[in-house]
Amino acid sequence: MSNLRVIVVGGGAAGFFAAIACAEKNPSAAVTIYEATAHPLAKVRISGGGRCNVTHACFEPRELVKRYPRGGRELLGAFHRWSPRDTMAWFAARGVELKTEADGRMFPVTDDSATIVDALVQAAAKAGVEVRTSLGVRKVEAVGTAVAPAFWVTLTDNTELRCDRLLIATGGNRASAGLTIAAALGHAIEPLAPSLFTFHIDDKRLEGLSGISVENAATAVPGTKLKESGPLLITHWGLSGPAVLKLSAWGARELAAVNYEFPLRVNFVPPHTRESLLQEFAAVRTAHPRKQLGTWNPLGLPARLWERLLAVAGIAAATQWAGVSKDALAQLAGQLVAADFKVVGKSMNKEEFVTCGGVRLGEVDFKTMASKLCPGLHFAGEVLDLDGITGGFNFQAAWTTGWLAGQAMAG
Repeated sequence: MSNLRVIVVGGGAAGFFAAIACAEKNPSAAVTIYEATAHPLAKVRISGGGRCNVTHACFEPRELVKRYPRGGRELLGAFHRWSPRDTMAWFAARGVELKTEADGRMFPVTDDSATIVDALVQAAAKAGVEVRTSLGVRKVEAVGTAVAPAFWVTLTDNTELRCDRLLIATGGNRASAGLTIAAALGHAIEPLAPSLFTFHIDDKRLEGLSGISVENAATAVPGTKLKESGPLLITHWGLSGPAVLKLSAWGARELAAVNYEFPLRVNFVPPHTRESLLQEFAAVRTAHPRKQLGTWNPLGLPARLWERLLAVAGIAAATQWAGVSKDALAQLAGQLVAADFKVVGKSMNKEEFVTCGGVRLGEVDFKTMASKLCPGLHFAGEVLDLDGITGGFNFQAAWTTGWLAGQAMAG
């Protein structure tokens, strides 16, 4: 289609990727991104601690969709059309090489998110995409037909424009205009709730240990099916790290429903159970009877955490392994494999602000990301009721849905 006019609402990862895909496929289309803030791609810039966790080295769609608490079923076909491998190739073709870390997360080799931001900005400019910042979309009215879709778009400065295709890619922010526009155009919005957050815990066992991390811990919410494992980080206000963030993503709705007050059980030394740990302690006692518990830690836990758990179990650090009572060891084993904490609230994880909720997935065609209710309207990214756990999965969903929407809008 010549003189096709395409408006993209939202200048984040999904909006940029869609705009580029559309303009590259149809060079005669006039594609404009409207970003309400002064900073497009802000989330890309700060993600991964400023390194940008672009995607994850999970190349089998059936495995990949297991990382999405919401939207996995719908994304299966989409990932067959645009996968992490395609994302890697896209960036490589634009001079950006990615590397894979031990846990599967993928970053630019520069370890600098600016590399990703620059690649997107340059690709958009090269494709002829116009990017307007500090200018959002206030209102949209569908005025076309099924055969010839069209929209009247009112910007935040009250300018009115007409376009043939409209993409909403405003992210999952409660305050974003995208959900208001989607609702006005007939879409149901699933209620929003934070999806990646850290746990507030006031507990003497954690006091003064901020910054200590355990390489692999298992977390669970007793009385529910929620359980996860991975690195665990002790913070000033409680617990964080992938073992907590993944749990928060799967439990987003359940934990919101109890106002973020719930029990949390932590196993600091999986796959150990109480029984296997007591056997290990017995072996250490036999092999190293004269060693002191404070200095001889057979489990590889951070020293300060080990000392704290010894104290909680009533064991003095200077106690020799031969001299520690069975009761005290049982207490210690309990603290290591089943430490119960009370969560009293949440904080957003510093670099991930992900929400569950958004545009109802059943109302969107995941082959084209087109609305099933309003011809010419498309969606991409987190404005939809889809979200992934931490590790690059939310960006991959943005690239995939953005590319599919862009391709569909182009022709």
